[in-house]
Amino acid sequence: MEIRRSGSQPSGKGSADYFTGSVRVDPLFEAPDPARVRGASVTFEPGARTAWHTHPLGQTLIVTSGSGWVQREGGPVEEIHPGDVIWFPPGEKHWHGAAQATAMTHIAIQEQLDGKVVDWMEQVSDEQYQAALRTE
Repeated sequence: MEIRRSGSQPSGKGSADYFTGSVRVDPLFEAPDPARVRGASVTFEPGARTAWHTHPLGQTLIVTSGSGWVQREGGPVEEIHPGDVIWFPPGEKHWHGAAQATAMTHIAIQEQLDGKVVDWMEQVSDEQYQAALRTE
């Protein structure tokens, strides 16, 4: 058994290579081999978001506070709220982040395949993000 105490792992700033706006990443867990699961709490300030990306074994998001948006490639922008659980299948191109006026925090859970948990792609453009405003 291992207990990781709250606050025992430092917060990190989301890299501008993978995020737009102010994003804080708080690592929660990384199971040792042979397990593959990893999790983090991610807080997006208003207007902040991920770049487009995929996960080799999929990703689960659990919204814990605020409100935000998610979108899979080719699909509509969907509003998300605390308690919502979102599943992205393996390889599905998507992005997620805060609404324009409200911060949003979610727990992100994904598994690694050959040491990799995410494939980052291009940034979500302001035009793509602004399309979410039209759905409110």
